[in-house]
Amino acid sequence: MRSDAIKKGLEKAPHRSLLKALGFINEEFNRPIIGVVNSFNEIVPGHIHLNDITAAVAAGIRMAGGVPVVFPSIAVCDGIAMNHKGMKYSLASRELIADSIEVMAEAHQFDGLVLVTACDKIVPGMLMAAARLDLPSIIISGGPMLAGCDQGNRISLSNLFEAVGAVRAGKMTVEKLTALEGEACPGYGSCAGMFTANSMNCLTEALGLALPGNGTIPAVTAARRRLAKLTGLRSVALVSEDLKPSRILTLAAFKNALALDMALGCSTNTVLHLPAIARELQIEINLDLVNEISAQTPNLCKLSPLGPFFLQDLDEAGGIPAVLAQLKQANLLHLGALTVTGVSLEETIQNRQIKRPEVIRSYDQPYSPTGGIAILKGNLAPEGAVVKKAGVAPEMYVHKGPARVFNSEE
Repeated sequence: MRSDAIKKGLEKAPHRSLLKALGFINEEFNRPIIGVVNSFNEIVPGHIHLNDITAAVAAGIRMAGGVPVVFPSIAVCDGIAMNHKGMKYSLASRELIADSIEVMAEAHQFDGLVLVTACDKIVPGMLMAAARLDLPSIIISGGPMLAGCDQGNRISLSNLFEAVGAVRAGKMTVEKLTALEGEACPGYGSCAGMFTANSMNCLTEALGLALPGNGTIPAVTAARRRLAKLTGLRSVALVSEDLKPSRILTLAAFKNALALDMALGCSTNTVLHLPAIARELQIEINLDLVNEISAQTPNLCKLSPLGPFFLQDLDEAGGIPAVLAQLKQANLLHLGALTVTGVSLEETIQNRQIKRPEVIRSYDQPYSPTGGIAILKGNLAPEGAVVKKAGVAPEMYVHKGPARVFNSEE
């Protein structure tokens, strides 16, 4: 085992002494040590409950005969960091997360990793670390938040941004806005719509580095904790099978993720993160490939903020496996791609059906015949600009008239 470097041999007596100071017993020196990266903190709603998820992961590891060792990761809430100086720190945190996990895993020679994540930059940062280290690894999210409710209408964080504009335009009272503040985000989890966090967590299933359900099972459910236990169980098996990310995160896997991206209408930030993860494996994902896959992939879902449905609806409709099953029927997947389940993507999604056709459309009755993201090139963006096409009304595809120009993000 890789961890023998810190626990086996005469010269490692000092190391064993330090481990025994943590409570290790001799029997544990013969078992794989699984590093569990816990990104819990008390400022990110998607991470406030991750101690519970981490505990379930650790229980699964122990059940499988492994030794869980938990260590922390930072996590930034993009929503709270937005619209002030803090927004310049969010993307940079992705690199810090990847680097810090690398440091901990190499310094302590863990046999495998479980990455406990949830929100925007934490998911890609952890995936980058897994790709870079190439240790048997599996990722588990804390799960999406439930939608809020306002007078019988389901809402989420995006409604608050619209409400701010409505107040400024004199179309809503400050009192109503204050009421919405307490209703839009009803509890913990990553924000309820198909924003960056949930987009990336859904894509982990297509990439093959998470168990089915990772992207959609709501944070508040017992099913999420059961998935965490199963993730812990599976992490020990990955070590015994020596199943590493380099065998899973292939070009085929990234193409599968992009196809799912287009079918779901994911966040444009996926185009920022997928190439960064791929680069850790010397795989190139460029904008031309994004456009190529978008051009042949139907858009099957309209999730908030593009439509009336939320991640809990997608889960009830069959989740990511049901969407992937539709893409399989359309011959748009590389079905032989390996996953952390130990079997191919084809076997992982076998016999998965749509349970709510109003949430997931069939491949032959899509919202549009092309995907949710488009890459535009022209004199304003000669190297390409990313547009969430699924959120653009057809009458807005061409505009002739004045343009409002900004010289900075502020």
